[in-house]
Amino acid sequence: MTNCRWPAMALALLLAAGPVCAAADLLAPWPEGAALGGIDAEAVTFASHSPFSLADVGGRAGLDPPTEAVGTLYLPAAIGAPVPAVILLHGASGVRGMREQTYGRQLAALGIAALVIDAFALRRHMGRGFVERILNITETMLVADAYAGLRYLAARPEIDAERVVMMGFSYGGMASVIAAYAQVAALFAADGERFAGHVSFYGPCIARFEDPRTTGAPVLMLYGDQDQIMNADRCAEIATDLERGGSAAEVIVYPGARHQWDGSRTVPWRAPRHLADCAVTVDADGDVHDDRTHLPMIGPTTRRIILGLCSDGDGYLVARDDAVRERSNRDLGAFLQPLFTPSEG
Repeated sequence: MTNCRWPAMALALLLAAGPVCAAADLLAPWPEGAALGGIDAEAVTFASHSPFSLADVGGRAGLDPPTEAVGTLYLPAAIGAPVPAVILLHGASGVRGMREQTYGRQLAALGIAALVIDAFALRRHMGRGFVERILNITETMLVADAYAGLRYLAARPEIDAERVVMMGFSYGGMASVIAAYAQVAALFAADGERFAGHVSFYGPCIARFEDPRTTGAPVLMLYGDQDQIMNADRCAEIATDLERGGSAAEVIVYPGARHQWDGSRTVPWRAPRHLADCAVTVDADGDVHDDRTHLPMIGPTTRRIILGLCSDGDGYLVARDDAVRERSNRDLGAFLQPLFTPSEG
């Protein structure tokens, strides 16, 4: 499935001197069913940390405690040279078999390694229910796990560390966009590790940065026009910020699509509250303030107040749509293809 040639020599020599693999045609229909049966899943752990906000990164142990990150690594069946990779971050409901785990197997079948991170796994003591998790296990912690995952992958000989993309869903989609800003990358990867691209699947557009400078990596934002958790105007503003900051930013909106079109719920289900009206600003020091009340978000209590005041009790519909998923696979493939195609020379 990949454009690699594997000489008859030991893997270590192949990885040291062999060609760089190009992923399969990502614009073709993605593999399904039996084609995913031979993909192995490897449980992995690696060092991370748990800052509540960007302002807490590198602070006192109580504000940024060390944490062991947990993930599942999907590798292509045959690796003859370092392969590109995608790090996947789940939504507020956690890792889903029909979503993160399926994407992981599909990517591996296409010749791309995939690391699915479970940010809730070893933070369960911080929040077991849906609301508790949102209040205590923040998007900043997901960003910390993603950059820790990038360092972990860079140390594996099978992975081309220059071709790793960060991709998130809903809550994880928010984290993926946040991770594209230069001040965030500097906090979490002082040694210079950077993602080759950032993808957000229906990540609510809440946080804007006073300093719009980015790492320069391109950003792709996907959502449905019937997704009540998305604020189209705010998403457009964030995309403009990213462009001003140095990243190519593309927003694709799917007509008729609701939230989590790639999930498992074929019958529409209404989630209790949505955050489309929430808006915060992150300053150059990493401090977060609510745009309407100007309250600082410095812990779970102020986070509860801010989100409680801006969230809408009408909720939002969640519904799977296989036709939209097929389209988003093509759009994702079109985004990944040039990032994962080795440059000539």
